Amino acid sequence: MTSKAKPVVFVTRRLPDVVETRMRELFDTRLNETDAPLSQADLVAAAKIADVIVPTVTDRIDATILSQAGPKLKLIANFGNGFDNIDVATALQRGITVTNTPGVLTGDTADMTMALILAVPRRLAEGFEVLEHSEWTGWSPTWMLGKRIHGKRLGIIGLGRIGTAVAQRAKAFGMSIHYHGRRRAPAALEQSLEATWWESLDQMLARMDIISVNCPHTPATYHLLSARRLKLLKKDAYIVNTARGEIIDEVALTRMIEAGDLAGAGLDVFEHEPAVNPRLLKLAKAGKVVLLPHMGSATVEGRIDMGEKVIVNIRAFMDGHRPPDRVLPSML
Repeated sequence: MTSKAKPVVFVTRRLPDVVETRMRELFDTRLNETDAPLSQADLVAAAKIADVIVPTVTDRIDATILSQAGPKLKLIANFGNGFDNIDVATALQRGITVTNTPGVLTGDTADMTMALILAVPRRLAEGFEVLEHSEWTGWSPTWMLGKRIHGKRLGIIGLGRIGTAVAQRAKAFGMSIHYHGRRRAPAALEQSLEATWWESLDQMLARMDIISVNCPHTPATYHLLSARRLKLLKKDAYIVNTARGEIIDEVALTRMIEAGDLAGAGLDVFEHEPAVNPRLLKLAKAGKVVLLPHMGSATVEGRIDMGEKVIVNIRAFMDGHRPPDRVLPSML
């Protein structure tokens, strides 16, 4: 294949060197050297010249951009498990295939979820703050007491790949596994996890010690944890979110923690990221919440695996085959 015959692949953010090198070998690859999030105008310009766009969660590929795409654009190979940043229905209408990178981030995200499940009740961030400010005067039997997680009820919202991996880890810590989702899990999985299914999310929320959000962000899950639902939680309960910030009404969550109506939260994602509510930052300084900058899938191995999946999807599509990770509107 000559250089001219290679498809033009526009990559919106910098990827690991090994991934970019392989892409340059296989495709006519255009990179965003600055690694800054692209503007809508930049994305429109890319859509006009590319055969393939490789966006990330920071790129919103909406109907406005798709309506201005050039005739060459036939594939959007998302670098990410979620695809709520892409108007999949409009893409399909315009004959553009959408793919994602499922599965490769499962363990990494589950590990981070478990880290937050441990960090919030055990007050790990508070402990570090004390040391950082040289405020520790020595051990005391009644100082910096947290809550053990062994024996606590963990309510998982979304028992998909990541939710299941979280459940496996939590079970090893002696937690009681509960879950809610659109569909009940197979009996064999329930038995292996010793998990209890709740058809009613409201009823589950009212009885859990810790809630872990592991469902995708779709129109149906926007503010799934609304102000009304958050009020169902016990005052000594915690929420952990490593999915998408939009799933929780962040203002209501913040208000409840401030008022003492909820024990705390561990958040790796935010409703308006990269902006973070200043009130949440204030709660973090007070030790009520643990905040992370969307690090759930941030491992070298995970990012490389994601890039390899993107490459497989592009090659399959360009060879005339159905890409293995095609996304359809019905999946939203």
